[in-house]
Amino acid sequence: MNKEQTIQELKAIIKPYILNQEAFEVLTEETDFINDLKINSANLVDVILDIEEKYNILIDNESMERMINVKSAMAIIETKLAEKSSESAKK
Repeated sequence: MNKEQTIQELKAIIKPYILNQEAFEVLTEETDFINDLKINSANLVDVILDIEEKYNILIDNESMERMINVKSAMAIIETKLAEKSSESAKK
């Protein structure tokens, strides 16, 4: 999965929760979910649940706390997908 594809998928996931349309339209890897997009903490949990469902991964509490912007979300998704792939290769 390439970076641009992941960003587009993330945009689709977070779109229902954003309160700052301007920041969403110029979203980059550095875009902060809370400060830039004005996603509240309750909705951020919804975003994380939607990411888990979309990618069929489980995001632990430590990773959730680090998921503050697009770049960190992409890194966590990539890591969790790699772990999942590694686990299924062992079976």
